[in-house]
Amino acid sequence: MALVAIARRKKLLTDDVLLALIDSSWEILDLCGSDVSDAGLTKVAEICKFLRAVDISRCCNATTLGVSKLFQCCSQLVTLRCGGCMRSDNTIRGCLGILKPQLSPMEEDTWEEIDMEITHVAQSLRWLVWPTIDHDSLDSLSKECPRITVNPKPSSSFCKEICFPKQVLPDVALDEFVVEDVDPRTWLICGYVPKAEPCTTSDRNELSVAEKFRLAFAERDARLAPKRAKNARQRLRRSAKEWDEGYRCQGHHSRLTP
Repeated sequence: MALVAIARRKKLLTDDVLLALIDSSWEILDLCGSDVSDAGLTKVAEICKFLRAVDISRCCNATTLGVSKLFQCCSQLVTLRCGGCMRSDNTIRGCLGILKPQLSPMEEDTWEEIDMEITHVAQSLRWLVWPTIDHDSLDSLSKECPRITVNPKPSSSFCKEICFPKQVLPDVALDEFVVEDVDPRTWLICGYVPKAEPCTTSDRNELSVAEKFRLAFAERDARLAPKRAKNARQRLRRSAKEWDEGYRCQGHHSRLTP
């Protein structure tokens, strides 16, 4: 998951990268601002059945098709973070019908044989973080789907009475805990200076994704090399000291023994 988080921060997270790193045990997935499309989102939904929190904010390539698949396959999804741009807003707005409960159509000969059930696909969803939600969508969700709390605020009296997950805090990246021990320079390109003129297509495609990953980890390995060498020298000195002390103790013991 750390590689996915780094790829997202380096603006390299695409369908191919995501599917190469995917793990069925994931419980959270942060795709915020990535280039993941419906194809990648659908595959993730089919493999990662235990997802509980997902961030699709500013995922311009994802549509209602991919998000619907996420709701259908991930029955434990509790938190969804979305919106942030016009395309993402339109995508989640088109999924409102999935969030609202519906009566299952049934036909029986008598009333007694009819077991009325209220069904909805996203039945586990409880938290919807959508900072750019429009008034009509908010009003519709509040009236027709009160089980979902939209844009919860920790300072509100309602949230103080219940235990809400940290994933609902929009100011903290969903995958922040994954990279909290990783040097931020890992996802910075050394020697890169932003230019005013736009890049050409050939410049953008000059390096493959795999090559960019290789260079990033090579840079990180080079930065950590002096530290590894220092630790190796310390271990060597410690081993030599322990051996020397053991040898002296053994010699002293042999002199005392008649």
